[in-house]
Amino acid sequence: MPNQEIELNPVNFITVGTVGPKGRRLFHLQAGDESQIVSLVIEKEQARALSEAIGEMLEDLDERFPAEDEESPISLPMQTNMELRDPIEPIFRVSQMGLGYDEQRDMIVLVAQELLTVEEEEVISPDEMEPSVVRLWCDRAQIRALGTRAQEVVQSGRPDPRLNGRLVFYWT
Repeated sequence: MPNQEIELNPVNFITVGTVGPKGRRLFHLQAGDESQIVSLVIEKEQARALSEAIGEMLEDLDERFPAEDEESPISLPMQTNMELRDPIEPIFRVSQMGLGYDEQRDMIVLVAQELLTVEEEEVISPDEMEPSVVRLWCDRAQIRALGTRAQEVVQSGRPDPRLNGRLVFYWT
């Protein structure tokens, strides 16, 4: 879907989760509102970086713009269920993500941009060269829960990711 733009403002839930066995997990960023669920494929390292960026951003925001009330009605149901919701049908693989802040609304936006891949023999129109973009608007409690969840999901993998499911022989 070339140049698709989706904006969920605000989201009812946002989470990171995986599908598949350890060593072959596929990471997903997923969010939804009353009308739709959006699933995106991300890399494990993107989930780790997102968690770190959220922590840094919230630390800065809490210092510069102290929150009056962390418990918004939007975030309460989300904090109890951080599992991926069905259907898990990713619309694209993410190339890059960014975070922004709307001071007037005290809302944080997570922007995800599509990874475009082109085969050598393909002929691509200029419209198809524009990546799709998803904007997910969250309150502080939701984004804090997302950062925690992303960190937990990354850490729940194999103890030594270098093994990547391979059998290692030790000779004595």
